[in-house]
Amino acid sequence: MPPDQVRLGRKRAVPSCPNPLFLRWLTELRDHAKEKGLKTQYVYQKAINSLKKYPLPLKNGKEAKILQNFGDGICKILDERLQKHCHENGSNALIHLATLCNESNMAEPGVSNGHKKRPQKEVLKKNTTKKKREYVPQKRSGGYAVLLTLYRHAQMPGSKGFMFRNELQTEAQALCDKSFTVPDLGSKYTAWSSVSTLIQKDLLVKTHSPARYLLTDDGLALAEKLHSEERVIDKGPVEDKSEEESSGDGADVVDLTLEEEEDDKGNLTSDSDASGRSQTLEMGRRAMSWHLLPGSYEIVLCVDFIETTGGSSAHKQELVKELQRNGVTFDIRKLNVGDFLWVAREKVTPVPGQLRPPVGKELVLDHIIERKRMDDLCGSIIDGRFREQKFRLKRCGLRKPIYLVEECGSAAAHLSLPESTLQQAIVNTQVVDGFFVKRVQDVKESTAYLTIMTRYLQKLYQNCKLFCRSRELEGYGEYEMAQTENLSCSLMSFTEFNHGSIKNKCQTVREVFARQLMQISGVSGDKAAAILELYGTVSSLLKAYVQCSSETEKEKLLSSIKYGKLKRNLGPALSRTIYQLYCTRAPLS
Repeated sequence: MPPDQVRLGRKRAVPSCPNPLFLRWLTELRDHAKEKGLKTQYVYQKAINSLKKYPLPLKNGKEAKILQNFGDGICKILDERLQKHCHENGSNALIHLATLCNESNMAEPGVSNGHKKRPQKEVLKKNTTKKKREYVPQKRSGGYAVLLTLYRHAQMPGSKGFMFRNELQTEAQALCDKSFTVPDLGSKYTAWSSVSTLIQKDLLVKTHSPARYLLTDDGLALAEKLHSEERVIDKGPVEDKSEEESSGDGADVVDLTLEEEEDDKGNLTSDSDASGRSQTLEMGRRAMSWHLLPGSYEIVLCVDFIETTGGSSAHKQELVKELQRNGVTFDIRKLNVGDFLWVAREKVTPVPGQLRPPVGKELVLDHIIERKRMDDLCGSIIDGRFREQKFRLKRCGLRKPIYLVEECGSAAAHLSLPESTLQQAIVNTQVVDGFFVKRVQDVKESTAYLTIMTRYLQKLYQNCKLFCRSRELEGYGEYEMAQTENLSCSLMSFTEFNHGSIKNKCQTVREVFARQLMQISGVSGDKAAAILELYGTVSSLLKAYVQCSSETEKEKLLSSIKYGKLKRNLGPALSRTIYQLYCTRAPLS
């Protein structure tokens, strides 16, 4: 054809993929792997991308081996599915779009070209509609339990509309076969891993810090469908009992509604706020209402894995051997803050037929230990870790932090900092920061102290009934009053403690402001906390500076703020430094 000649006519639509069955099967395998949290989802996704780029029809799975990311396993699965498809639909079953187009052309030989393309488009539409399937989580899976739990919580009168992670995990566990906190044997994924799939499918929304989870409109519709199906299954043979229960509940709901309608608008608002607040407390108490009875738990020492691996391995293994020699029950795990702590672990009986016993509940006792050798103390002071570690220990939620300092004999004389500086840092930790400091000479004395502390705590909590408390509800006055009756027996769960102590987790504006202030020379944790009580964010501090009438007043704005136990003034020098940092472009003076 000459280059200047233009070919007229309708351009034929090119199908997106000539192998729709293979594409559909691979998509199903990928979605199934993603729902279970398996890494094979990425392998299937790569195979899908390769298949979409291939323009020719494939007769079987073996031919697909020429494509990138297609191995023996995927080809074998495709062949098995193809064999099953042919067995169900006959040996002449259509497997790709080219065959579909040829069959439609042969079926109507006398029809004009303009009318041939209709059935092709219809076939294309049918195939594309088959590929789009609504996501429905498997029954008693993690996604299924999360959707149902959030839906039921949303249907409660006075519901706050969202749930925190801990209460959501606790409520949803009864609806799920897998654990939300402990992975299965040979896997690192839990039932909670399916939450990321729900977020990707736009069924769930995660907001705020600490995280709050709530359903989207699509998630609410799917959860309502799952809830109605479960109700149909549960109702079944028991009709009389359900009618009696529903009639009783219905009467209560009608009465509450009538009372609300009789009130004024102002009363309605206050009542709804009060009911929402009480509902929050109710859900919090229900999520954290479990307890451990005396004799149903054991006190276990938890050792951070860093204390047993890396560095001088012989020195660290000596700690483990000494603990074993002393008969201490201990467990090595990752601790996000501190080096040693103790948990009350529920005693569980092994289930016949299961390889591992069920996972027991754990509550963290209020004692936590940060261990420091003199060389480590010197290094942490130089690089700034020492102040940060003390700050994180104060905010971890445990009431009795302990610093365990190993003197290391004459080794302190050969360090980068003078020994007097190190001794002053230790004294400041005890006097200013309020930590209990225990000095020992070597690893054996450290192990002896850990052994004595373990036996002391075992005796202390021997006849105590331990209750679980949540830090997420500490802002509610009624909850705090209920928890302060016996502080020593009101403890956090280990999951909440360790998750809340993550070093690089998402931080609030207030926390970032505090970290900024503590980078200024002379601003300790107490001084930063005192400033935050009056000005919680940078924005509020800048507004206060704007309201000042003169430059002198701005420089002295923070000078009279009281900090620490002695209630000393922050001082004009530090106040001027902070003002210059946030309000002037000139160098600090």
